[in-house]
Amino acid sequence: MFKKILLVLVALLVVFLVVVALQPSEYRVERSTTVAAAPSQVFGHVNDFHKWEAWSPWAKIDPDAMITFEGPEAGQGAIMIWDGDDKVGAGKMTLVESIPDKAVKTKVEFTRPYEGSTNSDFSFTPKGDQTEVSWAMHGTHNFIWRRRFASS
Repeated sequence: MFKKILLVLVALLVVFLVVVALQPSEYRVERSTTVAAAPSQVFGHVNDFHKWEAWSPWAKIDPDAMITFEGPEAGQGAIMIWDGDDKVGAGKMTLVESIPDKAVKTKVEFTRPYEGSTNSDFSFTPKGDQTEVSWAMHGTHNFIWRRRFASS
């Protein structure tokens, strides 16, 4: 009897590992919204990490997170380092590309609660007197993260 239970458990584990291995390693999440402002105004709020606290949902999750800045005040090379509670964790975001009124690209490196990195892109498209803001996060998952998403 014990042998049969053990064989069933091993078989379930093998099936689970196969399912995880078949999950795609690349991911991309996209969202967009329209803002009642010119692209230059919206761009200015995304291109300067010092202004993110006013609009970033992460700042509202942990308003007591410690935030420091390095590099230039805004634009390419600007860096924001954060250390917050378990919901926002800790890490570093670097602005890697800045095209005035058009796009901002960042690299995000997480150090807690897990280590990893991702890329995040913002684009700004004029729509009359408004701006369509598109955001995308993309990167690759290692085997451990694919396991997490396979089981959720």
